[in-house]
Amino acid sequence: MLDVIRPLVIANTTKIVLLSLDGLAGLPRPETGLSEMETARLPNLAALAQEAACGLIRHVAPGITPGSGPGHLGLFGYDPLQYQVGRGVLEALGIEFDLRGGDVAARGNFCTVDAQGLITDRRAGRISTETCIRLTDRLREIRLPGVELFVEPVKEHRFVLVLRGPSLSGHLSETDPQVLGKPPLPVKPLEAGAARTAELVNAFIAEARRRLADAAPANMVLLRGFDQLPELPRFPAIFGLRAGAIAAYPMYRGLARLVGMDVLKTGATFADELGTLRQHWSSYDFFFLHYKDTDKAGEDGDFDAKVAALERLDASVPEVRALEPDVFVVTGDHASPSVLAGHGWQPVPVLIHSRYAGADPVRAFTERACAAGTLGVFPSHHLMPLVMANALRLTKFGA
Repeated sequence: MLDVIRPLVIANTTKIVLLSLDGLAGLPRPETGLSEMETARLPNLAALAQEAACGLIRHVAPGITPGSGPGHLGLFGYDPLQYQVGRGVLEALGIEFDLRGGDVAARGNFCTVDAQGLITDRRAGRISTETCIRLTDRLREIRLPGVELFVEPVKEHRFVLVLRGPSLSGHLSETDPQVLGKPPLPVKPLEAGAARTAELVNAFIAEARRRLADAAPANMVLLRGFDQLPELPRFPAIFGLRAGAIAAYPMYRGLARLVGMDVLKTGATFADELGTLRQHWSSYDFFFLHYKDTDKAGEDGDFDAKVAALERLDASVPEVRALEPDVFVVTGDHASPSVLAGHGWQPVPVLIHSRYAGADPVRAFTERACAAGTLGVFPSHHLMPLVMANALRLTKFGA
Protein backbone atom coordinates (compact mmCIF):
# COMPACT_ATOMS: atom_id res chain seq x y z
CA MET A 1 0.00 0.00 0.00
CA LEU A 2 2.83 2.44 0.80
CA ASP A 3 4.35 1.89 -2.64
CA VAL A 4 0.96 2.66 -4.21
CA ILE A 5 0.40 5.81 -2.16
CA ARG A 6 3.80 7.49 -2.47
CA PRO A 7 3.63 8.44 -6.19
CA LEU A 8 0.01 9.64 -5.84
CA VAL A 9 0.70 12.23 -3.14
CA ILE A 10 0.17 15.88 -4.08
CA ALA A 11 0.72 19.05 -2.07
CA ASN A 12 -2.12 20.84 -0.34
CA THR A 13 -2.66 23.07 2.68
CA THR A 14 -5.33 20.91 4.31
CA LYS A 15 -4.97 19.88 7.95
CA ILE A 16 -5.62 16.46 9.46
CA VAL A 17 -6.22 15.36 13.05
CA LEU A 18 -6.08 11.64 13.87
CA LEU A 19 -7.44 11.12 17.38
CA SER A 20 -6.68 7.66 18.74
CA LEU A 21 -8.70 6.57 21.76
CA ASP A 22 -6.53 3.77 23.03
CA GLY A 23 -8.52 0.58 23.60
CA LEU A 24 -11.66 2.28 22.29
CA ALA A 25 -13.98 -0.62 21.53
CA GLY A 26 -15.61 -2.81 24.17
CA LEU A 27 -18.23 -5.48 24.72
CA PRO A 28 -21.67 -5.43 26.35
CA ARG A 29 -21.99 -5.56 30.10
CA PRO A 30 -24.01 -8.74 30.81
CA GLU A 31 -26.42 -6.94 33.14
CA THR A 32 -27.44 -4.33 30.54
CA GLY A 33 -26.48 -5.73 27.13
CA LEU A 34 -24.74 -2.41 26.37
CA SER A 35 -21.05 -1.77 25.74
CA GLU A 36 -19.08 1.04 27.35
CA MET A 37 -19.57 3.20 24.26
CA GLU A 38 -23.31 2.48 24.26
CA THR A 39 -23.59 3.25 27.97
CA ALA A 40 -21.63 6.51 27.89
CA ARG A 41 -23.26 9.85 27.09
CA LEU A 42 -21.36 10.96 23.97
CA PRO A 43 -23.34 13.82 22.40
CA ASN A 44 -20.37 15.45 20.69
CA LEU A 45 -19.09 12.24 19.14
CA ALA A 46 -22.64 11.35 18.08
CA ALA A 47 -23.02 14.73 16.37
CA LEU A 48 -19.68 14.23 14.63
CA ALA A 49 -20.66 10.73 13.49
CA GLN A 50 -23.91 12.05 11.98
CA GLU A 51 -21.85 14.33 9.71
CA ALA A 52 -19.15 11.75 8.93
CA ALA A 53 -18.51 8.48 7.17
CA CYS A 54 -18.33 5.65 9.71
CA GLY A 55 -17.23 2.05 9.81
CA LEU A 56 -15.13 -0.49 11.67
CA ILE A 57 -11.40 -1.11 11.49
CA ARG A 58 -9.82 -4.53 11.78
CA HIS A 59 -6.22 -4.05 12.83
CA VAL A 60 -4.53 -7.38 12.02
CA ALA A 61 -6.89 -10.18 10.98
CA PRO A 62 -10.14 -11.78 12.22
CA GLY A 63 -9.65 -13.20 15.70
CA ILE A 64 -6.16 -11.75 16.13
CA THR A 65 -5.71 -9.46 19.14
CA PRO A 66 -3.36 -6.56 18.34
CA GLY A 67 -0.92 -4.90 20.67
CA SER A 68 -0.71 -1.14 20.79
CA GLY A 69 2.32 -1.10 18.50
CA PRO A 70 0.79 -2.92 15.53
CA GLY A 71 -2.52 -1.20 16.27
CA HIS A 72 -1.03 2.26 15.81
CA LEU A 73 1.26 1.28 12.95
CA GLY A 74 -1.86 0.23 11.08
CA LEU A 75 -3.50 3.59 11.75
CA PHE A 76 -0.39 5.27 10.34
CA GLY A 77 -0.68 3.28 7.09
CA TYR A 78 1.80 0.47 7.77
CA ASP A 79 0.59 -3.09 7.31
CA PRO A 80 1.22 -4.52 10.81
CA LEU A 81 1.89 -7.97 9.36
CA GLN A 82 4.71 -6.56 7.23
CA TYR A 83 6.16 -4.04 9.69
CA GLN A 84 6.61 -5.61 13.11
CA VAL A 85 8.30 -3.75 15.96
CA GLY A 86 8.84 -5.00 19.50
CA ARG A 87 7.37 -3.06 22.39
CA GLY A 88 10.79 -2.63 23.97
CA VAL A 89 12.05 -0.54 21.06
CA LEU A 90 8.99 1.70 21.22
CA GLU A 91 9.30 2.24 24.97
CA ALA A 92 13.01 3.05 24.66
CA LEU A 93 12.43 5.57 21.88
CA GLY A 94 9.51 7.03 23.82
CA ILE A 95 11.75 8.06 26.71
CA GLU A 96 14.37 9.32 24.22
CA PHE A 97 16.85 6.63 25.18
CA ASP A 98 19.86 6.52 22.84
CA LEU A 99 18.95 3.17 21.30
CA ARG A 100 21.64 2.00 18.91
CA GLY A 101 21.84 -0.60 16.19
CA GLY A 102 22.45 -4.01 17.75
CA ASP A 103 20.96 -3.09 21.14
CA VAL A 104 18.23 -5.39 22.45
CA ALA A 105 15.37 -3.61 24.23
CA ALA A 106 12.49 -5.03 26.25
CA ARG A 107 9.49 -3.45 27.91
CA GLY A 108 9.42 -4.28 31.61
CA ASN A 109 6.62 -4.37 34.16
CA PHE A 110 7.15 -4.45 37.87
CA CYS A 111 4.74 -7.11 39.10
CA THR A 112 3.69 -8.85 42.33
CA VAL A 113 4.39 -12.50 43.08
CA ASP A 114 3.40 -14.49 46.17
CA ALA A 115 5.59 -16.72 48.33
CA GLN A 116 5.29 -19.53 45.75
CA GLY A 117 6.42 -17.21 42.96
CA LEU A 118 2.97 -17.03 41.35
CA ILE A 119 1.87 -13.73 39.83
CA THR A 120 -0.90 -11.98 41.77
CA ASP A 121 -0.75 -8.59 39.99
CA ARG A 122 0.87 -8.09 36.58
CA ARG A 123 1.21 -4.33 37.18
CA ALA A 124 2.14 -4.27 40.88
CA GLY A 125 -0.92 -2.18 41.68
CA ARG A 126 0.23 0.46 39.18
CA ILE A 127 2.91 1.74 41.54
CA SER A 128 3.80 5.41 41.34
CA THR A 129 6.43 6.62 38.92
CA GLU A 130 8.50 7.75 41.91
CA THR A 131 8.55 4.17 43.23
CA CYS A 132 9.44 2.91 39.76
CA ILE A 133 12.43 5.27 39.65
CA ARG A 134 13.63 4.09 43.05
CA LEU A 135 13.37 0.40 42.10
CA THR A 136 15.06 0.81 38.72
CA ASP A 137 18.01 2.29 40.64
CA ARG A 138 18.32 -1.08 42.36
CA LEU A 139 18.23 -2.95 39.07
CA ARG A 140 20.88 -0.73 37.51
CA GLU A 141 23.39 -2.25 39.93
CA ILE A 142 23.06 -5.67 38.26
CA ARG A 143 26.08 -6.67 36.18
CA LEU A 144 26.10 -9.20 33.32
CA PRO A 145 29.22 -10.62 31.63
CA GLY A 146 30.21 -9.11 28.29
CA VAL A 147 27.38 -6.60 27.95
CA GLU A 148 26.32 -3.17 29.16
CA LEU A 149 23.01 -3.12 31.00
CA PHE A 150 20.59 -0.18 31.06
CA VAL A 151 17.41 -0.06 33.16
CA GLU A 152 15.34 3.08 32.68
CA PRO A 153 12.02 4.07 34.31
CA VAL A 154 9.10 4.88 32.02
CA LYS A 155 5.87 5.57 33.91
CA GLU A 156 4.08 3.94 36.83
CA HIS A 157 4.98 0.22 36.77
CA ARG A 158 6.75 0.32 33.40
CA PHE A 159 10.48 0.34 32.70
CA VAL A 160 12.85 -0.38 29.81
CA LEU A 161 15.63 -2.95 29.80
CA VAL A 162 18.40 -2.57 27.20
CA LEU A 163 21.36 -4.86 26.59
CA ARG A 164 24.30 -3.51 24.57
CA GLY A 165 27.14 -5.66 23.31
CA PRO A 166 28.33 -7.86 20.45
CA SER A 167 26.26 -10.59 18.80
CA LEU A 168 23.01 -10.03 20.66
CA SER A 169 19.62 -11.14 19.33
CA GLY A 170 16.13 -9.79 19.89
CA HIS A 171 14.49 -13.09 18.96
CA LEU A 172 13.47 -14.02 22.48
CA SER A 173 10.29 -15.29 24.11
CA GLU A 174 8.47 -13.18 26.69
CA THR A 175 8.25 -13.83 30.43
CA ASP A 176 4.70 -12.54 30.95
CA PRO A 177 2.15 -15.42 30.88
CA GLN A 178 -0.61 -12.74 30.60
CA VAL A 179 -2.63 -14.41 33.37
CA LEU A 180 -2.58 -14.49 37.16
CA GLY A 181 -1.76 -17.53 39.26
CA LYS A 182 1.21 -18.64 37.17
CA PRO A 183 4.94 -17.96 37.59
CA PRO A 184 6.86 -15.73 35.17
CA LEU A 185 8.07 -17.73 32.20
CA PRO A 186 11.74 -18.30 31.46
CA VAL A 187 13.14 -16.52 28.42
CA LYS A 188 13.80 -18.88 25.52
CA PRO A 189 15.75 -18.26 22.31
CA LEU A 190 13.56 -18.18 19.20
CA GLU A 191 16.52 -18.70 16.88
CA ALA A 192 19.84 -20.51 17.27
CA GLY A 193 21.82 -17.28 17.57
CA ALA A 194 19.75 -16.03 20.49
CA ALA A 195 20.81 -18.62 23.09
CA ARG A 196 23.46 -16.44 24.74
CA THR A 197 21.13 -13.43 24.91
CA ALA A 198 18.44 -15.58 26.54
CA GLU A 199 20.93 -16.75 29.17
CA LEU A 200 21.88 -13.16 29.93
CA VAL A 201 18.28 -12.04 30.31
CA ASN A 202 17.43 -14.99 32.55
CA ALA A 203 20.41 -14.11 34.72
CA PHE A 204 19.11 -10.54 34.97
CA ILE A 205 15.64 -11.75 35.98
CA ALA A 206 17.03 -14.05 38.69
CA GLU A 207 19.10 -11.23 40.17
CA ALA A 208 16.18 -8.79 39.87
CA ARG A 209 13.98 -11.08 41.94
CA ARG A 210 16.63 -11.25 44.63
CA ARG A 211 17.06 -7.47 44.76
CA LEU A 212 13.29 -6.84 44.82
CA ALA A 213 12.40 -9.45 47.44
CA ASP A 214 11.54 -6.81 50.06
CA ALA A 215 9.86 -4.37 47.64
CA ALA A 216 6.28 -5.68 47.62
CA PRO A 217 4.03 -5.07 45.78
CA ALA A 218 6.75 -4.61 43.13
CA ASN A 219 8.78 -7.69 44.03
CA MET A 220 9.35 -9.17 40.57
CA VAL A 221 9.60 -8.17 36.92
CA LEU A 222 7.97 -9.26 33.67
CA LEU A 223 9.66 -8.67 30.30
CA ARG A 224 8.11 -8.63 26.85
CA GLY A 225 8.51 -7.10 23.41
CA PHE A 226 12.19 -7.94 22.90
CA ASP A 227 13.52 -6.43 19.69
CA GLN A 228 16.27 -4.48 17.97
CA LEU A 229 15.95 -1.14 16.21
CA PRO A 230 14.36 -1.60 12.74
CA GLU A 231 14.30 0.76 9.78
CA LEU A 232 10.81 1.75 8.64
CA PRO A 233 9.76 3.98 5.73
CA ARG A 234 9.34 7.54 6.99
CA PHE A 235 5.77 8.73 7.40
CA PRO A 236 6.44 12.36 6.32
CA ALA A 237 8.21 11.23 3.16
CA ILE A 238 5.51 8.73 2.18
CA PHE A 239 2.53 11.01 2.71
CA GLY A 240 4.13 14.40 2.09
CA LEU A 241 2.96 15.67 5.47
CA ARG A 242 4.53 17.75 8.20
CA ALA A 243 3.52 15.37 11.00
CA GLY A 244 3.39 16.13 14.71
CA ALA A 245 2.65 13.59 17.44
CA ILE A 246 1.08 14.53 20.77
CA ALA A 247 1.05 11.80 23.41
CA ALA A 248 1.56 11.83 27.16
CA TYR A 249 2.65 8.19 27.37
CA PRO A 250 6.22 7.38 26.26
CA MET A 251 5.44 4.26 24.22
CA TYR A 252 3.28 6.20 21.77
CA ARG A 253 5.86 8.94 21.45
CA GLY A 254 8.36 6.24 20.62
CA LEU A 255 6.15 4.80 17.91
CA ALA A 256 5.68 8.22 16.33
CA ARG A 257 9.42 8.91 16.49
CA LEU A 258 10.16 5.55 14.86
CA VAL A 259 8.14 6.47 11.75
CA GLY A 260 9.61 9.96 11.55
CA MET A 261 6.97 12.21 13.12
CA ASP A 262 8.03 15.19 15.21
CA VAL A 263 7.20 14.37 18.82
CA LEU A 264 5.85 17.52 20.45
CA LYS A 265 6.52 18.14 24.11
CA THR A 266 3.35 18.03 26.16
CA GLY A 267 2.13 17.52 29.71
CA ALA A 268 0.68 14.53 31.50
CA THR A 269 -3.04 15.18 30.89
CA PHE A 270 -5.24 15.24 27.81
CA ALA A 271 -5.95 18.90 28.54
CA ASP A 272 -2.21 19.46 28.18
CA GLU A 273 -2.28 17.60 24.87
CA LEU A 274 -5.07 19.84 23.58
CA GLY A 275 -3.04 22.89 24.59
CA THR A 276 -0.09 21.50 22.64
CA LEU A 277 -2.35 20.96 19.62
CA ARG A 278 -3.47 24.59 19.69
CA GLN A 279 0.08 25.83 20.23
CA HIS A 280 1.46 24.04 17.17
CA TRP A 281 -1.60 24.23 14.92
CA SER A 282 0.02 26.45 12.32
CA SER A 283 3.23 24.41 12.09
CA TYR A 284 1.97 20.99 10.96
CA ASP A 285 -0.34 19.39 8.38
CA PHE A 286 -1.02 16.20 10.34
CA PHE A 287 -1.48 15.65 14.07
CA PHE A 288 -1.54 12.29 15.84
CA LEU A 289 -3.38 12.93 19.11
CA HIS A 290 -3.43 10.11 21.67
CA TYR A 291 -5.88 9.47 24.53
CA LYS A 292 -4.88 6.78 27.03
CA ASP A 293 -7.62 6.70 29.70
CA THR A 294 -9.99 4.39 27.81
CA ASP A 295 -7.38 1.64 27.55
CA LYS A 296 -6.24 1.98 31.15
CA ALA A 297 -9.79 1.50 32.47
CA GLY A 298 -10.51 -1.37 30.08
CA GLU A 299 -7.35 -3.24 31.06
CA ASP A 300 -8.23 -2.77 34.72
CA GLY A 301 -11.63 -4.37 34.04
CA ASP A 302 -13.38 -1.23 35.27
CA PHE A 303 -16.48 -0.75 33.10
CA ASP A 304 -17.66 2.40 34.86
CA ALA A 305 -14.22 4.01 34.70
CA LYS A 306 -14.09 3.38 30.96
CA VAL A 307 -17.53 4.95 30.54
CA ALA A 308 -16.30 7.98 32.48
CA ALA A 309 -13.13 8.15 30.36
CA LEU A 310 -15.22 8.15 27.18
CA GLU A 311 -17.42 10.93 28.52
CA ARG A 312 -14.39 13.05 29.47
CA LEU A 313 -13.04 12.66 25.96
CA ASP A 314 -16.40 13.52 24.43
CA ALA A 315 -16.42 16.82 26.33
CA SER A 316 -13.10 17.70 24.65
CA VAL A 317 -14.28 17.11 21.07
CA PRO A 318 -15.54 20.70 20.59
CA GLU A 319 -12.05 22.01 21.33
CA VAL A 320 -10.65 20.03 18.40
CA ARG A 321 -13.53 20.95 16.11
CA ALA A 322 -13.02 24.64 16.94
CA LEU A 323 -9.68 24.43 15.11
CA GLU A 324 -11.62 23.42 11.98
CA PRO A 325 -9.43 20.56 10.74
CA ASP A 326 -10.17 19.64 7.14
CA VAL A 327 -10.17 15.99 8.12
CA PHE A 328 -10.94 14.82 11.64
CA VAL A 329 -10.57 11.09 12.30
CA VAL A 330 -11.64 9.40 15.53
CA THR A 331 -10.81 5.75 16.12
CA GLY A 332 -8.61 3.50 18.27
CA ASP A 333 -5.69 1.11 18.07
CA HIS A 334 -7.53 -1.94 19.45
CA ALA A 335 -10.42 -2.96 21.66
CA SER A 336 -10.01 -3.15 25.44
CA PRO A 337 -13.31 -4.59 26.66
CA SER A 338 -13.74 -4.25 30.40
CA VAL A 339 -15.25 -7.74 30.52
CA LEU A 340 -11.95 -9.09 29.20
CA ALA A 341 -9.75 -6.81 31.35
CA GLY A 342 -7.32 -6.66 28.45
CA HIS A 343 -6.95 -6.21 24.73
CA GLY A 344 -9.55 -7.77 22.46
CA TRP A 345 -9.76 -8.89 18.83
CA GLN A 346 -12.99 -7.03 18.11
CA PRO A 347 -13.01 -4.42 15.29
CA VAL A 348 -12.87 -0.78 16.35
CA PRO A 349 -15.26 2.05 15.37
CA VAL A 350 -13.91 4.77 13.10
CA LEU A 351 -15.32 8.01 11.75
CA ILE A 352 -13.88 10.28 9.07
CA HIS A 353 -15.27 13.79 9.16
CA SER A 354 -14.53 16.02 6.19
CA ARG A 355 -16.26 18.10 3.56
CA TYR A 356 -16.02 15.16 1.16
CA ALA A 357 -16.56 12.10 3.39
CA GLY A 358 -20.33 12.09 2.96
CA ALA A 359 -22.77 11.38 5.75
CA ASP A 360 -24.24 7.90 6.30
CA PRO A 361 -27.12 6.46 8.37
CA VAL A 362 -25.03 6.28 11.54
CA ARG A 363 -26.53 8.33 14.39
CA ALA A 364 -24.16 7.39 17.25
CA PHE A 365 -20.49 6.61 17.71
CA THR A 366 -20.72 3.04 18.99
CA GLU A 367 -19.64 -0.39 17.84
CA ARG A 368 -23.07 -1.50 16.59
CA ALA A 369 -23.95 1.85 15.04
CA CYS A 370 -20.68 2.09 13.10
CA ALA A 371 -21.19 -1.43 11.76
CA ALA A 372 -23.91 0.08 9.55
CA GLY A 373 -21.66 2.83 8.22
CA THR A 374 -20.69 3.30 4.59
CA LEU A 375 -17.00 2.58 5.23
CA GLY A 376 -17.79 -1.01 6.16
CA VAL A 377 -15.14 -3.16 7.86
CA PHE A 378 -11.67 -2.54 6.46
CA PRO A 379 -7.99 -3.14 7.35
CA SER A 380 -6.38 -0.49 9.52
CA HIS A 381 -3.61 0.29 7.02
CA HIS A 382 -6.26 1.38 4.50
CA LEU A 383 -7.24 4.28 6.76
CA MET A 384 -4.47 6.67 5.72
CA PRO A 385 -5.32 6.47 1.98
CA LEU A 386 -8.92 7.40 2.88
CA VAL A 387 -7.65 10.24 5.06
CA MET A 388 -5.35 11.51 2.32
CA ALA A 389 -8.15 11.36 -0.25
CA ASN A 390 -10.46 13.36 2.02
CA ALA A 391 -7.67 15.88 2.52
CA LEU A 392 -7.39 16.23 -1.29
CA ARG A 393 -3.78 15.12 -1.13
CA LEU A 394 -3.91 12.23 -3.62
CA THR A 395 -4.10 12.38 -7.40
CA LYS A 396 -5.77 9.64 -9.42
CA PHE A 397 -4.25 6.23 -10.05
CA GLY A 398 -3.57 5.39 -13.68
CA ALA A 399 -4.55 7.16 -16.88
